[in-house]
Amino acid sequence: MAHNHNHTSTAIKGKKLLWVALLNIAITIVQIVGGILANSLSLLSDALHNLGDSSAIFIAFLAGKHSEKQADKSKTFGYKRIEILAALFNAVTLIVISLFLFYEAYKRFLKPEPIHGKLMIIVAFVGLLANLVSVLLLQKEKDHNLNIRAAYLHLIGDTLSSVAVILGGIAIWLYDIVWIDPLITVLVGIYIIYHTWHVVNETVSILMQASPKNIDLDNIKKEIESLETVANLHHIHVWQLDDKQVHLEAHINLKKDLKLSEINGIREEITELLYHDFQINHTTLQIEFNCCEEEELIKQH
Repeated sequence: MAHNHNHTSTAIKGKKLLWVALLNIAITIVQIVGGILANSLSLLSDALHNLGDSSAIFIAFLAGKHSEKQADKSKTFGYKRIEILAALFNAVTLIVISLFLFYEAYKRFLKPEPIHGKLMIIVAFVGLLANLVSVLLLQKEKDHNLNIRAAYLHLIGDTLSSVAVILGGIAIWLYDIVWIDPLITVLVGIYIIYHTWHVVNETVSILMQASPKNIDLDNIKKEIESLETVANLHHIHVWQLDDKQVHLEAHINLKKDLKLSEINGIREEITELLYHDFQINHTTLQIEFNCCEEEELIKQH
């Protein structure tokens, strides 16, 4: 029953990503045409963000489908890291697009151009509606998957961008304040970079096999060594396979030389402790009795 439920849940998430990607592609085309006709840099920037988002979300959809593949002899950990690579690509793409738009905005500050404010408002409003629908579609899943969270951040940025473009269009239409167009572009770009940088840090940490921030290695050592049979925990490694799976491997030195049947019970006890107290769901333990000469927590190579 649990397997079927998870499979269905994953399929639903995949379908949502696909629909969001297709919706954003359609809106991107509308915004590019509208931006050219209105001569609006902020509208074109909104279109470029949507284009980046469309491709990023579609990549997220493909990555999610591919990550469902089972482990094999060449990929013994499976394909879960594809989602992390896609999330990193999404975030970096958005930052690069924002930097490009900063350059375009700088040129507009130096040489302002006339803009069709009314058309700018209409096209931006259509984009706003599409972004709001997309955000609602991914709202529930964003906290459970790093890749969907990256796509969600893209869409939040586009939603804010559309609101800013609408306000800018009103100012241009009513008061001919054309310099607000590149200003909006810069402000939206700064906001997106600020919020996307977190995704970059998190994905790089996972790829570098850093210990999760919520894992306290000293506390793990203390809890395991408090067990009656354990003398020492050492040579520990903790890392994340993706944003859900946390792995741990370590050496456990016992106080007594026990039978293999007794050791299995100790291993199960430690595994349960790590799972319930530290949410570590994949554990590999090397049980020893006075084998290692070096017993430091982190082995120095």
